Amino acid sequence: MVVFGGDSGHQLLDDTKMLNLEKLTWDSTTPKVLPSPIRSTSKLPACKGHCMVSWGNSVILVGGRSEPATDRLSVWSFNTETEIWSLMEAKGDIPAARSGHTVTRAGATLILFGGEDAKGKKRHDLHMFDLKSSTWLPLNYKGSGPSPRSNHVAALYDDRVLLIFGGHSKSKTLNDLFSLDFETMVWSRVKTNGPHPSPRADCSGALCGTKWYITGGGSKKKRQAETWVFDVLESKWTVRAVPPSSSITTKKGFSMVPLYHRDKIVLVAFGGNKKDPSDKVEVLVVLQNDHSYSWRSAPDVDPLLYEYSPSTKELAGHLNKCAPLYSNSSVARHSLASTVERASREEHGALGTSLHRKYGQVEDCSLAQKLEKLIDDDKYDDVDDCSSCPASTPKDQRSKRTGADTRTDMARTVALKEENADNQGPSGRRIARSSSDISHLYNTKITDLIRRNAALEDQLAAALESKEQAEKNLSLVMSSREQLEKRLASRGKEAELLKEKIAGLELAQEESNSLSNAVHADNVRLEREVAFLKAVADETRKEMHSTRRVLAGEQSRTFQLQVFETLVYCQKMSYIMGRMST
Repeated sequence: MVVFGGDSGHQLLDDTKMLNLEKLTWDSTTPKVLPSPIRSTSKLPACKGHCMVSWGNSVILVGGRSEPATDRLSVWSFNTETEIWSLMEAKGDIPAARSGHTVTRAGATLILFGGEDAKGKKRHDLHMFDLKSSTWLPLNYKGSGPSPRSNHVAALYDDRVLLIFGGHSKSKTLNDLFSLDFETMVWSRVKTNGPHPSPRADCSGALCGTKWYITGGGSKKKRQAETWVFDVLESKWTVRAVPPSSSITTKKGFSMVPLYHRDKIVLVAFGGNKKDPSDKVEVLVVLQNDHSYSWRSAPDVDPLLYEYSPSTKELAGHLNKCAPLYSNSSVARHSLASTVERASREEHGALGTSLHRKYGQVEDCSLAQKLEKLIDDDKYDDVDDCSSCPASTPKDQRSKRTGADTRTDMARTVALKEENADNQGPSGRRIARSSSDISHLYNTKITDLIRRNAALEDQLAAALESKEQAEKNLSLVMSSREQLEKRLASRGKEAELLKEKIAGLELAQEESNSLSNAVHADNVRLEREVAFLKAVADETRKEMHSTRRVLAGEQSRTFQLQVFETLVYCQKMSYIMGRMST
């Protein structure tokens, strides 16, 4: 189990710790950070509220509240073999930075939902991240999905259905359950039967097969410690374990991962903070029959539980697959296989396989030789009469012996007995007399063997027909697989074309944005010029009005002067006319 970062109560942490799940001991490690061309520092930022998921030999770290804060969501990868951290240079529509979100993995794809951004706003957006191409894409969905929330839990069932439970909304703590079917991309609220958990956030969950284990959590006023189990197929909640009040499951911010060991499911919990931060490790042991649950601290764990624990690679594989090692269906198949194998051994034993326990070894002999050995045991205790058996004969050839072969063996055995009777006197004659008593038993056994051999031949014919049919089905499956691979390749090409089109659309959008900005600037400049021209026109109008007034005054003065001059002229003329008349 890889632990990174968190809150110590005084500051955010940036250290990496690894818990050996086989021994429940902490391994000392000092991981390195691979330099990145897009970051000036070669150190992981301290953070909390992030998500970590496993992928092969790596652990992927997504988001979290860091110091200093960032605008975009960052994705880091930790190689558990080389113990090196590296920043994944993401492309595409990168989501905003956030904490308290959830990240689940389906193959090489991460599914991100919700969380709280740097401004404290709750979100309910859905994004996917392709681990191979390091590309973010938003996911569009239908239906009324979960409300914006953070510190919820999520699980991905069968790589097809995303489950979301609980969390903090803007004003309250939630206990609703939603599912998103990726085939239809439709959200729906899950209707459950019977009791259900109280509203809670900051809980931890682990999906094991069809059972979703959700531990701890609570509201701002009260913390819950019990472990609830949601059956995905039955849509039913049940309470499975109630740990003591001192358990770390009553704390806020603890982590939990599943461990699969033989017929048990072990949930390993670490950390948390109530009044003070905790460094304890606790395990919840769940037996396969679902009747025994108990939380125990790491020092009190039964060491036998980890005596035959899987190797590190097997454990990493189990953690990636997140499915029990021994499910009910696999046990049923194992039992069926054992029954068939046992029945086959019994039938082959009826055809002539015997256990010779006197000398501590297993020998394959015909029925006639076995009976002969039983007759001669009282006289030839130190002789192994099965030494003449064809031990080197393959098992399948011995299983195909017919009744005629068995009769030949019996005749050879009787001849040997008669020869021994002639050579060995009274004891030989005693064996010869017993041979006539045994002939009836031989005939009975031979008849039974012939009947069983016929039945086995019928079964063999049916098995061959089944094999031929299985081979035909296999060829059909292979052809279907080739067709699917071709379709997948064509889909991949279409996806590449779509990516290129999206890139072209993004470039076109950038160009249109630049053009719109230029047009906007021109409009602003034209508006300013129009306003200036309007002001000039207003001044011109005012000057024209004043000029008109001046012209009108000048015209009135000119008219008055003309009238005055006319009057003066008339007076002069009248004066001249008066003088002339005088």
